[in-house]
Amino acid sequence: MEPTQSALIVPIPEAEPAVAGLRSRLDRSASWGVPAHITVIFPFLPPDQLSPQVLAAVRLIAAGVPRFFLTLDRVGWFGEKVLWLSPNPAEPFRELTNRLAVRFPAAQPYGGEFTDVVPHLTVGDDRPGLAEAATEVEAHLPIRARVTSLRLITGRPEPGDSWHTLTDFPLG
Repeated sequence: MEPTQSALIVPIPEAEPAVAGLRSRLDRSASWGVPAHITVIFPFLPPDQLSPQVLAAVRLIAAGVPRFFLTLDRVGWFGEKVLWLSPNPAEPFRELTNRLAVRFPAAQPYGGEFTDVVPHLTVGDDRPGLAEAATEVEAHLPIRARVTSLRLITGRPEPGDSWHTLTDFPLG
């Protein structure tokens, strides 16, 4: 089946040992084949609009943000329904999101649903067991990672490992 959506994410493979089991039960995007990540823009452009010019523009934006180290150092919540890990620093993610949203006004983060976009790595979303998961994942903190690229993925929002990497864009 053809992909229907795209997203720009920063995968955080260093978090997988701590969150993979939890995400498989508590985060529906894990069942789509999306790795542990921090979202930069979702939804991005429809897959049929990912032209060479779009890819070149994203590449240029990514190259303008330096590579960096981060620490996932605390558990956060959106209400009582979304459990996430907070990246420190968060500013490079905000910078990428803002630059991309300005360049691609049709691709606002989360469809423009939120006025303040908080960089985060989702552990669980609206499932039973989030409080226990928070205690479990907290025991693995801090998690350190090096961020060197932005990833463009495409897929369908349904179970079955439909999301795949289209390309990676190196940071500066």
